[in-house]
Amino acid sequence: MTTTAGYPTRLGLLGGTFDPPHIGHLVAAAWSRQALGLDVVWLVVAHRPWQKVDRQPVSPVADRLAMVRAAAEGVEGLAVSTIEIERGGDSYTADTIAELAVTEPGAELFVIVGADTAAGLDTWVRPDEVQRGATIVVVDRAGAASPAPPVGWPFERVEIPRLDVSSTALRTRVRDGLPIDGLVPAGVSSVIRARGLYRGVSV
Repeated sequence: MTTTAGYPTRLGLLGGTFDPPHIGHLVAAAWSRQALGLDVVWLVVAHRPWQKVDRQPVSPVADRLAMVRAAAEGVEGLAVSTIEIERGGDSYTADTIAELAVTEPGAELFVIVGADTAAGLDTWVRPDEVQRGATIVVVDRAGAASPAPPVGWPFERVEIPRLDVSSTALRTRVRDGLPIDGLVPAGVSSVIRARGLYRGVSV
């Protein structure tokens, strides 16, 4: 499904720091695409994740982009977006939506978030613009009771398998010399090893 100009009509956006990306990210993106009939889901790599940079170390954007590209390689319907990297500065979803209104005219936007993020959408920068410009997709883990977005937010729910994996835990495992095989795509493990990421640093 694309517009006559060749643009996607239903575009999913899964944004994040991706430090590192893991199988949970891929499952959320792929299952949301299938459940909602999205043309493509973009993994949007944050340039400067404003909610994290003042609270924890964040890997250089070039390293995070390399890992996301490795993660998405060969996965049907997923693509990597550098829109926030190219824009520079702090990464705000509202800015991304505004830019896509120009570069992807006519596209219906779906912002994919974890259930733990959904309840805090009103704390985002310019939340009214996000609310008007996109439908929120709340990814639920099977068997878990999840909060809904604040009142007034249009949203869809997509249930995925319960995967107890997080970027924080993965950084800790690498730092401690423990394996992460099976928790991240093989290409991501290769990038982590080749670049010496997460070793001997506070996570």
